Amino acid sequence: MTVLLGALAGVAPLRKLVPVAKPAHSASAGCLPSRDGFMRARLRGESDTTIDWTDADMQCDGGPRPDASGVRVTFAGHLPDGHAVRLVFGIAAPLTTSAARNVPTNVTVIFEDQQKLYSTAGDGKCTIDDLAMQPRPAQHSDSWRRVVARGFCTLPVAAVAGSDALILDRFDFAGGLRDEEELR
Repeated sequence: MTVLLGALAGVAPLRKLVPVAKPAHSASAGCLPSRDGFMRARLRGESDTTIDWTDADMQCDGGPRPDASGVRVTFAGHLPDGHAVRLVFGIAAPLTTSAARNVPTNVTVIFEDQQKLYSTAGDGKCTIDDLAMQPRPAQHSDSWRRVVARGFCTLPVAAVAGSDALILDRFDFAGGLRDEEELR
């Protein structure tokens, strides 16, 4: 699935997809070192659901696209019915961006335990209308930056296999971007 996901985004594959575990309520659980990450989205289609995850409810990751055409941010957690889902946002904004509006965005939704994959297969169907990539806070010695976005899709996110589609009419998130240079 990793190779397929990379092919859909037109870039090299994401890091190995690790199955989502139910969040352990410990100091190491969560998304951001600052513990203020979140993911909110409304999905309509085969099953209508609203995602409203707090930092402790999810895992997140992010960094530059391998071809340097922007960044991608991933959020993984569980739906209210217990199913594991991962949302991947390929954002057409350089890593050096601090703020931007109307940014084309590729969206992929993976229902991991159901083996369902949906993708916009390009940046033309979804937009981030407000993007902020904040510098790493001085009190954190790790290599993360906070990214906050609000956006929507104007066309359905199509199933890769079959004729199903999801409508992602809004999404809001705060996640992290790894500073790949610092990690080397």
